[in-house]
Amino acid sequence: MTPAHAASIRLRHALHHSRPGQMALLAAFWIAGEAVVRLTGLPLPGGIVGLVLLLGLLATHRISLCSLRKGANWFLAEMLLFFVPAVLAVLNYPQMLGLLGLKILAVILGGTVAVMTVTAMTVELASRRRMRHAA
Repeated sequence: MTPAHAASIRLRHALHHSRPGQMALLAAFWIAGEAVVRLTGLPLPGGIVGLVLLLGLLATHRISLCSLRKGANWFLAEMLLFFVPAVLAVLNYPQMLGLLGLKILAVILGGTVAVMTVTAMTVELASRRRMRHAA
C-alpha cells in the first residue's frame, strides 16, 4: 500500500466520524461553487453549482453518503438559525407587517403550493411510467 493510499484511507475514516469535518466539506463545495460562478460568469448561485458538483461526485461514487451524513443532518436540524437574519430584516421594515406583507405572503404561499403540486405530479407520472415499463 502506497503512503498516499494509506493517507486517503485515514482521511476517509476520520471524515466519516467527524461532524465538523463533514460540515467543512459541505462548506468547501459551496465555496467551490462560488469560485466556479465567479470564474465562468454563470447566472446561478454558487451554492447551487456547488451542490451540482457534489451530486456529480455522489453519483460517480467518488464521495460516499457516510462522508456527509452527520454534517448534513446538523445543518438540517439547525436550519432555523439560518433564517433569523431574514426575520430581523423584516422587523426593520414595518410596512412588511401590513398589506404589503400579506401580498408577499400570498405570493410565497402560492408559489410553494405550485412547486409542491408540480413536484407531486412529476413524481406520480414518473412512478406510473416506471410501473408500465416494469410490467
